[in-house]
Parts: sequence; structure tokens; C-alpha cells
Amino acid sequence: MQFSVYQQSHIGGRKVNQDRMGYCFTRDSLLLLLADGMGGHMNGEIAATIALQTVSMMFRMQARPYVKRPERFLEEALLQAHHDIQAYAATHGLPEMPRTTVVACLVQHNCAVWAHAGDSRLYWVRRNQVLARTRDHSHFEYLVDRGRADPNERATHPDRNKLYNCLGASSAPKIELSHQVSLQPGDVLLLCSDGLWSMLPEAEIVHRLATGSVVQAVPDMVQMAAAVGGAQADNTTALAIAWQGADTAHAGLPNVISTQLLGEDMVRSTIVEADAAPGGADAFGDDDIEKAIAEIRAAIEKSSQVIK
Repeated sequence: MQFSVYQQSHIGGRKVNQDRMGYCFTRDSLLLLLADGMGGHMNGEIAATIALQTVSMMFRMQARPYVKRPERFLEEALLQAHHDIQAYAATHGLPEMPRTTVVACLVQHNCAVWAHAGDSRLYWVRRNQVLARTRDHSHFEYLVDRGRADPNERATHPDRNKLYNCLGASSAPKIELSHQVSLQPGDVLLLCSDGLWSMLPEAEIVHRLATGSVVQAVPDMVQMAAAVGGAQADNTTALAIAWQGADTAHAGLPNVISTQLLGEDMVRSTIVEADAAPGGADAFGDDDIEKAIAEIRAAIEKSSQVIK
């Protein structure tokens, strides 16, 4: 595989950045992840961190060197993340269940499939056209689907941020899956939090992605969204890839990652924390992260034994 990739997050006007993003890849498979901890609930950054750690860990376990059942993997991984968030809250006696939106995309064999819960979005762009976009799990979109709201009100409607689906709630999330789509060289996949898409018109997003590299477009869009939001700006996060294909024609070009030399059991991962909390302290310290990973691994192993 060959692709270029760039990711960036901005804390905006908030005290804590609750957004998380990252990607993992093997020789034949690429996983893109973005989660937006819900600010209306305590510890949203914990839920977002656990979501990324769980899904990326399951990718490491199953991508050998590609995932055999992509749709099933995405659905099971996001549901496992939901259960791990609940288990973490119970184990640590959190006063309120942390919650997060999430969007995940799996790319392999020149095809992409994605899944999401909440209003973190994926855009599939080819040249100057959006070929697909995830549907927000918000009350506003519910009203639009039933003809009771105008789609042009997406940026201003009072119900645009009222979500009915996420990870970490008392009820299990409904994971929405796409169909597999065929990618062409030059196609762009953008994952972003509502801090970006709620501030920028879709036409601006498409224009940026169509006229510049992802290395240019992502930071430009993040900075622009943060500037539009001003002192009250939400956390703003974006992760994008420009697909170059499964052959080696683009190997060696600047900013293009080629996976052809990776062994079948090798995984590269950059599941990183977003901006640090105030005072330079991460929302999770190193010890907390290691402990959370150990708990997630144990939960996954236990679930696997039950399924068998």
C-alpha cells in the first residue's frame, strides 16, 4: 500500500482536549481512528483514549497481515471499546460514565469500509466531490430524515449537538457500518471531530482537500476552524489520508508511506494522545496508560474465551 497521511488536533478554547486520533498499518491493511470525548460528561478524554487503545489493539491481533472480515471487525471492535469504557468506569468508581463518539475506517486491497457512533465524521472525497459522508447520530439529523428540519440549518439548529448514540452510555451503541467502496489513486479519506466540520462549510473542506496535499490541508483546516470558533472554540481534530494505491508506483515520493517492505506480522502504530491538559500534564500519565492497556487486553482475552 502507498498513502500519505497527516493528523492534527487543537485544544481550542477548552481546558482539556478530549479528542483522540491515530492510525495503525500492516503490509496490507490500514486502520484510521478518531474519537471525541463528550464534553457534557466527565472524563470524556478517558473514554476516547480507551476507544482508540481497544480498537488498535484488536487490529494488532487480527491484521495478519489484513483483517479477514472488515465489517465484523469494526462492529465488534467498537462494541468492545464500549464495554471496556464501562468496565473502566466501574473498576475505578467513576461518578459518571465517560462517553465518546468514534469513527473508524479500515483500508485494504484498494477498498475502504468505515463505522461510527455519534457525530465524528468521515468524508470520502474524489477531486471536487464528496462521494460519501457519515450521517451524524444527532437529534437534528433525525429530524432531517423525517422532513421536520431543513438540512441548511446544520450549523445553527439548536439540536445539532444533541446526540443519541455514542460509546459508554448505559445502553449499547448502534454501530453504523458503510458498504465497502473501491478507492482510486488520489482519493482522500478525512476523519474529523465536530469542532472542525461545524465551523467550516463542506464546500471549504472539499476545496482544501482537492487543491492541496493532506499535509497542507489538515493543519490549514484545523487552524481555520479554531480561528472561526474563537475563544469558545471546541477541540478541533482531523486525520486524513490520500490514497495512492496498492502498487509501488508512488514509492519513494515525499510524504508517501509505502508498506511493501513490512513483514506479515509487523504493525506500525501511532495512536497518540492529543494536546496535553493544563499545566502540561496529560489527562493520563504513563502509568495510567499502561494500566488501562493491561485492563483492556485482559477484557479482550476474556471476551474471546467466551465467544469460543
